[in-house]
Amino acid sequence: MTALLASGRDADVYALDDRRVLRRYRRGGDVTAEAAIMRYVSDHGFPVPRIYAAEGADLVMERLDGPTMMGALGDGTLDMRSGATVLADLLERLHKVRVRAATDPGTRILHLDLHPENVIMTEGGPVVIDWRNSCEGPPELDVAMTALIIATVAVLPGHQFNNHAELFLDTLMSCTRDNPLSQLEAAVHRRTADPNVTADEKAHLLEGKLLVTTAARARF
Repeated sequence: MTALLASGRDADVYALDDRRVLRRYRRGGDVTAEAAIMRYVSDHGFPVPRIYAAEGADLVMERLDGPTMMGALGDGTLDMRSGATVLADLLERLHKVRVRAATDPGTRILHLDLHPENVIMTEGGPVVIDWRNSCEGPPELDVAMTALIIATVAVLPGHQFNNHAELFLDTLMSCTRDNPLSQLEAAVHRRTADPNVTADEKAHLLEGKLLVTTAARARF
């Protein structure tokens, strides 16, 4: 490891060389299932970093060049409406990936943490990172989770994007074909149980839920 590139809520990312990074979970864990999902969606054309190795709490991946979507929104190289449109398109593309041998034909791969900090805006297009929460389920749950995360930013005092997040949310709702309302309560429960969600964020989940409800009802 040569340098610490970034630190997230539960993992650190180190540069290995000019083409690879190591992401290591600070509290341990097993990246096997996460790596398997990333490889599966990659095989179906969805943009994720290439995986070189996955063992224990360590995932060696392709090093991506470019800002996060959040960074691009912050420096003005990407406007809120365009960012929301890109995020909605990523959700739709992901939910076109069918799950092999699923008993319910509506079951899809879900990211469950797809928001602007988990999208890298590379020259070749947006690439989605951080698949630790991914699983199988209904697409509406994924949309509900993304919408709830954005809405919580909109109502969180002091967040740098809370004055713009509502526009982002409204645009996201206008672009999606999956109504999140049927899975919104489940998304709230998941966020409440997530140890990586801060106490302040959890305190504003119900406000966020109300904002998502209003935005979704205006669309569906």
